[in-house]
Amino acid sequence: MRLSVLAARDALPLRWRQSASQRITRRLAEVSEWTTASTVLAYASFGSEFDSTAVLASVLTSGRRLVLPRVRRTPWSLSLHVVTVLDQDLVASAWGIREPDPDRCPVLDLRDVDCVLVPGVAFDARGGRLGYGGGFYDRLLAGAGNASLIAAAFSLQLVPSIPMAAHDRRVPLIVTESATIRIR
Repeated sequence: MRLSVLAARDALPLRWRQSASQRITRRLAEVSEWTTASTVLAYASFGSEFDSTAVLASVLTSGRRLVLPRVRRTPWSLSLHVVTVLDQDLVASAWGIREPDPDRCPVLDLRDVDCVLVPGVAFDARGGRLGYGGGFYDRLLAGAGNASLIAAAFSLQLVPSIPMAAHDRRVPLIVTESATIRIR
């Protein structure tokens, strides 16, 4: 499933992805859990993902605190860092993903986050999430407490069903270019 959804997403024309990303950004700006959060954990998109650049900039221009993850090799996990200037605070990781520069961006505890923009390869109508396979967000979301979880994805990333383990957290809100889906 992971490979087929990634291949379909990669095959989307760049212009279409850009337009759809703008629509997702507009829809996200209408979600109260997103707009009222004072501290937002998001991610810098890579590859054919929804382009999160405008979303990240909007958090900063609204005066809210923006937090982005950085991969730690020991232990194999994500550390969270406060970002204040996108073009200065981010550096490319070994995978080419823009991450916070730990020398410029202070660490923040997940308990201080109000809302999490959750990345993923695929999602289902029950809020199931299929990640990239590293387990980073599975481990991170286990400690997310009451933070609102929101996924931003292209409609083609919605699949009929995703197998879920007992430890997996569902994403109760999925925003696509054509719909805002609230899972009850």
